[in-house]
Amino acid sequence: MNKELLSAIEYLSKEKNVSPDVIYDSLEAVLITAYKKEPGANSNAVVALNRNTGDYRIMAPKTVVETVEDKETQISLQLARNIDNGYDIDDVVNVDVTPKNFGRIAAQAAKQVMIQRLREAERSIVYDEFSNRTDDIITGIIQRIEQKNIYIDLGKAEAVLPVSEQIPTETYTVGQRIKCYVVEVRKTTKGAQILLSRTHPGLLKRLFELEVPEIYDGVVELKSVAREPGRRSKIAVYSRDENVDSVGACVGQKGMRVQNIVTELQNEKIDIVKWDEDPAVYIANALSPAQVISVTVDENDKSSSVVVPDYQLSLAIGKAGQNARLAAKLTNWKIDIKSETQAASANNETGTKDVIDDLDIMGDAVVSAELAEENMKS
Repeated sequence: MNKELLSAIEYLSKEKNVSPDVIYDSLEAVLITAYKKEPGANSNAVVALNRNTGDYRIMAPKTVVETVEDKETQISLQLARNIDNGYDIDDVVNVDVTPKNFGRIAAQAAKQVMIQRLREAERSIVYDEFSNRTDDIITGIIQRIEQKNIYIDLGKAEAVLPVSEQIPTETYTVGQRIKCYVVEVRKTTKGAQILLSRTHPGLLKRLFELEVPEIYDGVVELKSVAREPGRRSKIAVYSRDENVDSVGACVGQKGMRVQNIVTELQNEKIDIVKWDEDPAVYIANALSPAQVISVTVDENDKSSSVVVPDYQLSLAIGKAGQNARLAAKLTNWKIDIKSETQAASANNETGTKDVIDDLDIMGDAVVSAELAEENMKS
């Protein structure tokens, strides 16, 4: 029985990746719980479990006295010296109170409670492991799709990719291997609940860290990310080493690095622009691939006015305003885009208004002079 117990603990420890101490602690708790259900059980009893042999006994501490008044907490000097002749009054003796039929009862109780404790320990280990992966990228296999929610097997745990975090343009199939961003890991009564995302900007950032060694090493810094998942994204990068081209490092030889990420995101277009501490330069870069003639910025309300060639206006704005919208998200600046013709027209209107205002002022001055002259004559 004892050898079987030790073998079972060793097997469970390896199979469930749980420390043997956790299993022994659970077993001790199970044994004392089972004992205290016995009639006349000693409330002060504890379990003495030998972790080398698997032998266990229920022991109750009792104080040696001349006359026993409380059998649960006291033992006579004569009985104490039957155990060990060295005991004296006021000494504490650990008395074996293991019931005769306790082995069978303990085995039944241990089986049920140990399974429960092991599950709890396993859940705790899984939670601890995955809670450290929050804001990181993780790879799993799609296990099943229920009510449009996708359940992904991560090996030791199952995670969910809800509808709200799925890219509308992507298709998902059971058995597909997929990379996701870990948004949150919650601890529940049923274990770790892992929430994943394919739309989070952090996914794009982590993919570039995986694909571009210069970003992972810190030579190139990814300053900002703006995404419209499944359609188009922009990232702003900066090189801490003047000998390293930040954009070129992200694109890779023959575009291989960025193409691997585009493939992973099922053909989501990615614009890589150079970050600059000068807001005007940064905004012009962010509107890539459109060419920019001039950028005027207002630091107070973080707004900018951009002038582009007439033939570049639609490209700068993008389909349904996508390029301008992403550039604004990327830079965190308001961007007003005008063509050369629109800008010139606006300037002409301003100039005309200024001329009219000047003429009005001159007219008022003439009238005032005439009135003054009439008053002098009178």
